[in-house]
Amino acid sequence: MPLALLALAVGAFGIGTTEFVMMGLLPDVADDLHTSIPSAGHLVSAYALGVVIGAPLLAAVTARMSRRTVLIGLMVLFVVGNTLSAFAPAQHTLLAARFLSGLPHGAFFGVGAVVATGLVAPERRARSVSLMFLGLTIANIAGVPAATLVGQHLGWRAAFLGVGAIGLVAIAALALLIPHDRDHAPATGLRGELAALRSLPVWLALGTTVAGFGALFAAYSYITPMLTDAAGYAAGSVTVLLALFGVGATIGNLVGGRLADHAMRSTLFGGLTSLAVVLALFPVLMRAEWSAALAVVLLGAAAFVTGSPLQLMVMEKAASAPSLASSANQAAFNLANAGGAWIGGLALAAGFGATSPALAGAVLAVLGLAVAATATIVDRRRALPGRERLVAAHVPGRREPARQSG
Repeated sequence: MPLALLALAVGAFGIGTTEFVMMGLLPDVADDLHTSIPSAGHLVSAYALGVVIGAPLLAAVTARMSRRTVLIGLMVLFVVGNTLSAFAPAQHTLLAARFLSGLPHGAFFGVGAVVATGLVAPERRARSVSLMFLGLTIANIAGVPAATLVGQHLGWRAAFLGVGAIGLVAIAALALLIPHDRDHAPATGLRGELAALRSLPVWLALGTTVAGFGALFAAYSYITPMLTDAAGYAAGSVTVLLALFGVGATIGNLVGGRLADHAMRSTLFGGLTSLAVVLALFPVLMRAEWSAALAVVLLGAAAFVTGSPLQLMVMEKAASAPSLASSANQAAFNLANAGGAWIGGLALAAGFGATSPALAGAVLAVLGLAVAATATIVDRRRALPGRERLVAAHVPGRREPARQSG
């Protein structure tokens, strides 16, 4: 695998760290800015909104630019957003800075996936995407806990300065390692990129992402009360358990990338099925501490097995203009984050128990399987080789079309 993938992974590491670190620093931020924790929670939403808006927008307006230049520019925007976050004097300015920090997130992963697959042989495309995503999963193991500790001991502003420093390292790595001779976008331009979104298969692939990762976030958003109220863990143990989720996600990401290179659709169906089963077993697994820890690892592994095949599927369905569709898949991922958390919260608020969000997630995973199955049917009907042969074999003047033998 080329070293250029390391540069993409470094950028992904920084993005993954800044996305999730705010959740661990909310009490510190709320106390420093003299606001409530629920009000400070809007900072998480501001970042997600930036991702959803920025992913398709930035990918579209940079459609004709060199992809190497786009990646570096996105990471510069990332550094600016996190630096402004560190020096924000009030909550409203921090909200704006977090929104700005989220803008390059989706476009970086979208354009980065296109660059990554262009650097390797066709039979290694899924693995190249998984290696870029490796930075995101490792951020959950090392980056987020480290930044949280820095924020708790040196102040939350120091945490965002540290994330900005990671961005500077990523800029240097991108400038040094991304080759000049393979970084140019196709000449489709904005119109060609937008045309890709008119395709039904693209929307079905995006819908699979929303349902599949919505299943993950329906449960993961409420993993802390599950571990404390159902499994009996002390609140102080949750940080270590969340690192186990990162370990599972890293394993699933690497395994999914390797399997998808051999059988992309089968890997996707297998991952979604595994996710549905794991989530359905949560009420049983959360009855003991050891099985609850296992459940957290399995949740990360099952969910992230689908990451690379979903990204590749979107790119293949929009092969003539993949940057916008690939970035839109990252927006779909964040819609899944918000939608899954909302659905899991509804189950919890209805009084169905601490593990009910996981069961709601299992239903979403089954929905993801249904959407993926629909996409498969649409693909097969669009091919219709038998019908094409039948039409070609028809002879005018005969009462029946010629039939194919065999």
